[in-house]
Amino acid sequence: MSLDIKRPSINKTKKKTGFIVKMQLNNNNNNRGGHNKTNLFFIFFRNYYRWVIWLFLSLYFFTSYFAGDQSSPSTTTTTSLLSNHQTSSSLPSRALIESSAILKPGGPFSGMKIYVYDLPARFNVDWVTASDRCASHLFAAEVAIHRALLSDSSVRTSDPEEADFFFVPVYVSCNFSTANGFPSLSHARSLISSAVDFLSDSYPFWNRTRGFDHVFVASHDFGACFHAMEDMAIEEGIPEFMKNSIILQTFGVNYKHPCQEAEHVVIPPYIPPESVQRAIDRAPANGRRDIWAFFRGKMEVNPKNISGRFYSKGVRTAILKKYGGRRRFYLNRHRFAGYRSEIVRSVFCLCPLGWAPWSPRLVESAVLGCVPVVIADGIKLPFSETVRWSEISLTVAEKDVKNLRKILERVAATNLSVIQRNLREPAFKRALLYNVPMMEGDATWHILEALRRKLDRSYRRSSVLSQ
Repeated sequence: MSLDIKRPSINKTKKKTGFIVKMQLNNNNNNRGGHNKTNLFFIFFRNYYRWVIWLFLSLYFFTSYFAGDQSSPSTTTTTSLLSNHQTSSSLPSRALIESSAILKPGGPFSGMKIYVYDLPARFNVDWVTASDRCASHLFAAEVAIHRALLSDSSVRTSDPEEADFFFVPVYVSCNFSTANGFPSLSHARSLISSAVDFLSDSYPFWNRTRGFDHVFVASHDFGACFHAMEDMAIEEGIPEFMKNSIILQTFGVNYKHPCQEAEHVVIPPYIPPESVQRAIDRAPANGRRDIWAFFRGKMEVNPKNISGRFYSKGVRTAILKKYGGRRRFYLNRHRFAGYRSEIVRSVFCLCPLGWAPWSPRLVESAVLGCVPVVIADGIKLPFSETVRWSEISLTVAEKDVKNLRKILERVAATNLSVIQRNLREPAFKRALLYNVPMMEGDATWHILEALRRKLDRSYRRSSVLSQ
């Protein structure tokens, strides 16, 4: 048998498409019937192949839908609990559609609920009782957030079964046992570990997710690494039992760092709102700012080499040597309890790094109307997703400190008035201060808003979506 394939001749009156298959049979006539059937099959397929393909695709999708609907809900739940970066987009699409009828956004923060653990007093209240400083120093965000949550009935729930997050109130920065009066963090790991053991033994909620929906505060130099020296903080790292949780921390950088290798929210350090108000009340009646560039704090003429590190990476020393004694720079190395009255009189407030990138000057300057001059490479500022820091502050690279005067003069001659006007906006000030009870738009409010964006970590909601 031979097979000839020829292109059809074009008929101007009747248009034809495709190829004509001409089969020349050289076999015996007895086989002609079978070959005629084959020829008829080709003709049928050529004319109806589109319908055949459509039929098979329809059957495929129809059966796939019912097969996919039988997937196990437990698989989805396990995945959402064990992944540190689980997002709602990874859940089954039908569950997302149906969830709108089960968990409709309602009330503040999409109906989010937080359960605040009632821990034994040795983990929190006893520390405040022992020292008033516990609730007022720069690390006191752990106390302020706890108190604000206890006072907020719209988010707090007394029923842990309906909670999206679980707040663990442990005060680790109230041990003022050091010679210089600064808090000691040597007990921090053991204190929090003991609290977690208590939760694990007393409640089922930590064990079911390994702390995935639990929230801690670590308002210290290098967050949950619990050490004031960066090299030691990196060496010790975040405790393993905290790495699966959410950490509210004052430390934050825009690059990979061992002390932020956990889900976290960068929060402002604590500044007592009443002290801010007192400074504003004592400000010059005419609002005049007679200090051009201000800094008061630790500045070493010859910084000591401690564990191969120099305090502030030598930045504060460079500022002191370059601008100390200059008429337009008010630099002072000694403590003064009323230094906020100096901030409220200043145009630019220098905020260089110390041992850590952040300092309370960031908040104090902004809320008192002095333009923060941030000198800390790679720092991540509090609530950077919502607070437009570029509109209320300046950022100067550490290597450019030698040109600091020229930089400030250029800003003063161009957009200083715009920055100062932005600093007068109440929303900026409110976002950086903690209030009890919580106020809309204040620091605790922004923390809750940040947690709302992490509701995919909620065990309760994941359980509903998987049903």
